[in-house]
Amino acid sequence: MLITGRDEEAGQAAAREVGAAFIAADVASKADCARVADTAASQLGGIDVLCANAGIFPDARLADMTEADIDQVLGTNLKGTILTVQACLPHLAASGRGRVIITSSITGPITGYPGWTHYGASKAGQLGFMRTAAIELAASGITVNAVLPGNIATEGLDTMGADYQAGMIAAIPMRKLGSVDDIGYAALFFATDEAAYITGQTIVVDGGQVLPESPEAVG
Repeated sequence: MLITGRDEEAGQAAAREVGAAFIAADVASKADCARVADTAASQLGGIDVLCANAGIFPDARLADMTEADIDQVLGTNLKGTILTVQACLPHLAASGRGRVIITSSITGPITGYPGWTHYGASKAGQLGFMRTAAIELAASGITVNAVLPGNIATEGLDTMGADYQAGMIAAIPMRKLGSVDDIGYAALFFATDEAAYITGQTIVVDGGQVLPESPEAVG
């Protein structure tokens, strides 16, 4: 397994935790994506599974959002997904059972949240990319699917504050935040032989967050 990211310290720590290698790179860079793909293929003997998981969600209201804000989010979340898949295509095709697993979100494809118009657009865009890529790559034996997390207990969510977390928990029928493992298990399913005939599809992992039509429905 090879992990890539811009934060070398965090990346190295994650790699040690799961017994993987790490390479510093920016998925918004075509050259970096090519370097990562070539390194993975060389070190691992090929690429069978690509998890396009890079994502950022800086808060910015639409009225105040700058062009740089838009470019930053779309560059990492959407452009980064496309460039990463492009770079890995020859190796995924050569494997004969290539799997592309995209981490999207419920925000954008299903729900919205103030301050995340650019984020929501990027996550909805990933699913538009997924559906056509799934058609184009099917003949090469490559499947393309996506996991849509709800609110997951991560360091990023910690920065949103206790009030935000409490509000989210109150809106989730299961009355708890999801875990990183919950997302990992869904992604793992898409990587298995059992999912070989599934492509262009999504799994929502959110504890039922998108189901209530009003707060009263959860109570």
